[in-house]
Amino acid sequence: MSLKLAIWDMDGTIVDSREVITTAMDRAFVNMGLEAPGYERTRTIVGLGLHECVRILAPEDYPEARIPALAEAYKEAFVLRRTDPDFKEPLYAGAMEALERLRDDGWLIAMATGKSHRGIRAVFSHHPLEPFFDTIWCADDGPGKPNPFMVEQAMGALGADVSQSIMIGDAIYDMQMGRAAGVRTLGVSWGFGETHELEPHADEVHHSFETLNATLKDFVPA
Repeated sequence: MSLKLAIWDMDGTIVDSREVITTAMDRAFVNMGLEAPGYERTRTIVGLGLHECVRILAPEDYPEARIPALAEAYKEAFVLRRTDPDFKEPLYAGAMEALERLRDDGWLIAMATGKSHRGIRAVFSHHPLEPFFDTIWCADDGPGKPNPFMVEQAMGALGADVSQSIMIGDAIYDMQMGRAAGVRTLGVSWGFGETHELEPHADEVHHSFETLNATLKDFVPA
């Protein structure tokens, strides 16, 4: 039986982290004396490495030497947001079932995320996702999105080739990463990226887990 590998992004694809990321970024910028970027700006950088994210969102004249401090301010704000009584970072409806279906159908499952290992552990502490993943690659491990590094490492770790692998994500950078690695790319529209932004970079864009599951079910490795 031919291998099949599904490589998943996390934020905006499996976990609805839109509120917590936006709030943490806004608080970090305000704490550093800057204007809060807001959701519409923040959503466009999700998936990139943290230093690159804050560098893009910071004013053009913001000193490069202060970028690490701004990134650290985001980390601190993110951790503090998780302690708020009203904190929520839910799974998207259908995400757990999709992973269960893939596991039951014999797929290999990988993660390729812009989160840090610390951030991944935080998600796992709230949701029982860890057992689904055969290999996990993140921003701490090497070049971030859209570099193909994480996809290539996931395939190499599990012995899959490009014809056997699919990248699933909600952001342009997920799709660009997958294409750079030579794998099929499936965008989802329920996260940070909008349909018109994903379409030029994705082989398909899905608006529900129902259609995504159908495409995965019909996938035949070349």
